[in-house]
Amino acid sequence: MNESDVIEIMRSGFYTVLQVAGPELAAALITGLVISVLQAMTQIHEMTLANVPKILVTLVALVLFLPLGFASLRAYMDQIVQIIAGI
Repeated sequence: MNESDVIEIMRSGFYTVLQVAGPELAAALITGLVISVLQAMTQIHEMTLANVPKILVTLVALVLFLPLGFASLRAYMDQIVQIIAGI
């Protein structure tokens, strides 16, 4: 195993993390922005109004994108196993 193999494993690991966590984080970001705009327009600055919808949307996104996350993690694990078997 040389330096380029390690770099490829790390690059693939970072990409897998983005595929697993990205949709949930994007949903939370968009929800936070929408809630912030609504709070600025209505001048209601209640903390629970910002946090509860963000938590709910993140949980829904987690449930919706869970198969994608598992498939991505499985593909990454298969790649790691192939590399270990090749050593």
